[in-house]
Amino acid sequence: MLKTHFASGIPKVLNEPLLIGNNLLPRYWASIWTAMSMGDLSHNTRIAKLRHIEDLYRFAEQLNGDGALDDALGHPNYELLSGILESYFVSLRNKPNRTAADEAKWRTVYEFATSVISWLPPDRTKGTLTEALKRIQNLSTLYNQLHVQSAQKQEMLRALPANVVQKLYEILDPDSALNPFKRVKTRWMMFVAFIMLLHQGLRRGELLLQPVNAVKSAIDLKTGSTRYWLNITAADEEVEDPRASRPSIKTRASLRQLPVSELTARIIQTYTENYRGKANHPFLLNSAKDTPLSMEALSVLFNRLSEAIPKETVKELEDRTGKSTVTAHDLRHTCAVVRLNQLLDSGVEMNLAMQKLRTFFGWSRTSDMPRKYARAVFEDRLAGIWSNVLDDRVSILNAIPKSK
Repeated sequence: MLKTHFASGIPKVLNEPLLIGNNLLPRYWASIWTAMSMGDLSHNTRIAKLRHIEDLYRFAEQLNGDGALDDALGHPNYELLSGILESYFVSLRNKPNRTAADEAKWRTVYEFATSVISWLPPDRTKGTLTEALKRIQNLSTLYNQLHVQSAQKQEMLRALPANVVQKLYEILDPDSALNPFKRVKTRWMMFVAFIMLLHQGLRRGELLLQPVNAVKSAIDLKTGSTRYWLNITAADEEVEDPRASRPSIKTRASLRQLPVSELTARIIQTYTENYRGKANHPFLLNSAKDTPLSMEALSVLFNRLSEAIPKETVKELEDRTGKSTVTAHDLRHTCAVVRLNQLLDSGVEMNLAMQKLRTFFGWSRTSDMPRKYARAVFEDRLAGIWSNVLDDRVSILNAIPKSK
């Protein structure tokens, strides 16, 4: 099983996810692989990979009993290991509804098994190290020709249609009768989350890491006006985070600074001063139990939001995207399409516009994400929603109460 929380007295550097066997001891090779190969990965990525490895351990135990996988890797027993890997692959391949998650699971477990064998010295193998590596290469050649996931259908653009965006504004207005959340505190928290995801293009982890004083401001000496911005930074190691799935920054390219409109800054300030409540944690989004909002809780809230969308709007969402629900990441996709529209409309050439998108959304130089949005740059209605419905929406400004 995967264990993610330990006694409070254990140093934080040692308080990392760990696989535990049926004997309540750490799974030997999984623990070594975690230390050797996953040091640069985020907390959530390590958890995801360990869940995949645990699935392989359990599968091997069902076939050959407790400790089968560690025994096959440690001795090593290539016949036993090959049998485990081949059987596991077939079990994934034969699932009635295979997904990208199955493909990721296979890549992870194969990487784990072959990495461990490659670390073993010659005296631990049956024969020379050269022979051992040769057999690993043969396995690699075999499995690289196999793919768990079926051929993918043509990717559909996941940016939300204009009418869906319009309806989300109406539903999530804290004073709206359509709002599915009963508590005013939850209404405002969800409204702030929606605005930050859609307008700033944040990832879920980036949103949930934002502190109470997320918005920074300073006077622009050239214009005399006030400028606002957000800093997207990694989690502070000194801050205690009780969430099981701790939010994290995806890559180094994710560290960035984003400009914020005055309207967005006022909405966030209104929430923190009037509706967030007094919580014993430094994170901006506060749950109903006065704990940091978790990724799981955010997903539940978006499910409730999706249920509140009218049927005719859901029908358009399905026709345009193939989806019947709205997720937090859909808002990031939508923001990317809108930003690209705005840049091109202002006269910026496509190549430069894509580079600007990389900076704004925290994509690496080699990321292919900007290209995926290029085909949607002529969706004028979506750009219109951005410009006219929110930035110029006087009713929202008027609805924001004065600070208490």
